[in-house]
Amino acid sequence: MSHRDGMTKTSSGFFVSQEAPIRTDDPVQTPTSPAPDILRCAYMDLVVTDLAASRQFYVDILGLHVTEEDDEVIYLRSTEEFIHHNLVLRKGPVAAVAAFSYRVRTPEDLDRAVAFYGEIGCRVERRPEGFTKGIGDSVRVEDPLGFPYEFFHQSEHVERLSWRYDLQIPGELVRLDHFNQVTPDVPRAVRHYQDLGFRVTEDIQDEDGTVYAAWMRRKPTVHDTAATGGDGPRMHHVAFATHEKHNILAICDKLGALRRSDAIERGPGRHGVSNAFYLYLRDPDGHRVEIYTQDYYTGDPDNPVITWDVHDNQRRDFWGNPVVPSWYTEASLVLDLDGNPQPVRTREDRSEMAVTIGADGFSYTREGDDEAMPSWKQGEYKLGNQL
Repeated sequence: MSHRDGMTKTSSGFFVSQEAPIRTDDPVQTPTSPAPDILRCAYMDLVVTDLAASRQFYVDILGLHVTEEDDEVIYLRSTEEFIHHNLVLRKGPVAAVAAFSYRVRTPEDLDRAVAFYGEIGCRVERRPEGFTKGIGDSVRVEDPLGFPYEFFHQSEHVERLSWRYDLQIPGELVRLDHFNQVTPDVPRAVRHYQDLGFRVTEDIQDEDGTVYAAWMRRKPTVHDTAATGGDGPRMHHVAFATHEKHNILAICDKLGALRRSDAIERGPGRHGVSNAFYLYLRDPDGHRVEIYTQDYYTGDPDNPVITWDVHDNQRRDFWGNPVVPSWYTEASLVLDLDGNPQPVRTREDRSEMAVTIGADGFSYTREGDDEAMPSWKQGEYKLGNQL
């Protein structure tokens, strides 16, 4: 829970404060052991059911670069990357996430990860040879929220392809930007990830202090991961960045030309949260991929936290475009360390979809404006009003 005391409302309509005043009544134990020093999100280990179809989507359409591949697994990277991979596509029976992987600053940080998670009773597994090709000594854990997290330092270096313009396409994906995790209790997640060293950049709340989502960072951008309120643990999306928004438009044009426009779930548009230009796609298994660009620098120690009102209809799309219901309700399963899907728990707090576009929900463009939403918008913003 949180309160707006101490927050300052800006001319843009959101609030700012210092380090997130988000409270939880059910905190994960804070370890006395120091947390590993996380540098950035580094790769996602993703299980897919049809490797050939996934290769066509991620390589032939989106243009990610193949580092290595065989009949069971494909290792992909973005243009600016110099470590072995940013995305692993692994053939398996159930489409799910095997690991959210983070790079740490030193080899000693792996010892810290073992101690940190061991102290709070999490299952921990360490492999000196790594869990994937190209990655050395690694630690995987089932974190207290049910997510499979990985930490590593050593990686094989590969060629950074930024200067290989002959290999690049108009919609080039230049780096892995962030993950987004669906969890029933956002304040509990925020508190735990703050213990792990993350800082909150933005969040969405209501006047009662219910927290619907929070964006958290280690590198100096808006986020390395986000906690989205919903039934979980599940993976909402993995995001790759482009240089400019015209690269995102080129991806839309390519999908249209290929008659693959049904892969577009939402967008293109501009977020209120993060200020980034975005596009949401669904891969052949339904895994959600965001294409993302033009967020902002967050590296100063006194970078203010931004809080959006859940009823502000420019929070999710700054132009006021509607959010499709599937974006709120659908997400990918995550696996335990044995490769089994984690059970999904129901969110008990209020639902962002219900309080905004549900039967009793509401959204505003101008706070305090008594004028009803125009008829041409009501069908977009209220479930059941579509013609």
